[in-house]
Amino acid sequence: MAYSPRLKEKYNKEIIPALISQFAYTSKMQVPKILKICVNQGLGIAITDRKHIDNGINEMTLITGQKAVSTKSKKDISNFKLRRGNPIGVRVTLRGDKMYEFLDRLIAVAIPRIRDFRGISDKGFDGRGNFTLGIPEQIIFPEIDIDKVSRISGMDITIATSAKTDEEAFELLKLFGFPFLTKQQNN
Repeated sequence: MAYSPRLKEKYNKEIIPALISQFAYTSKMQVPKILKICVNQGLGIAITDRKHIDNGINEMTLITGQKAVSTKSKKDISNFKLRRGNPIGVRVTLRGDKMYEFLDRLIAVAIPRIRDFRGISDKGFDGRGNFTLGIPEQIIFPEIDIDKVSRISGMDITIATSAKTDEEAFELLKLFGFPFLTKQQNN
């Protein structure tokens, strides 16, 4: 039997039937799914010291399990001493099994390790069914050795879904196990 990620099986066995009954889809092909997860880390300090880009690539590769690439500036900004083509960040786009594995580690291990964590705000939806959340520090991931971290920096995680509305995407992510804030906690 071939290996299949836990959340992928949960999606097929539990989430699809739950969303079909909740939104009255006529086919299971209409049920929204997660298409990709984009992880991005801006490293503006890399303008003065390029080794921060190498450290960022190594850390992002450890966290996601996929080789990270550097992002380059698109234009010159003299106030920031920035030139076109300078590396200023690191990014990874995850799809398929690696995406489900990363999502599982994010929900089960990393998010609960955030300091003073009470839940994820539901204000990160973009109106088209995609969700973005900011992580304040990369050391919440167990793959990162705190002793070897040269600088604590945050990252943005964007989850792109095939949902047409934010309500559908919210229910999809909630069924996957995202610890969203309840209405009482939002106030």
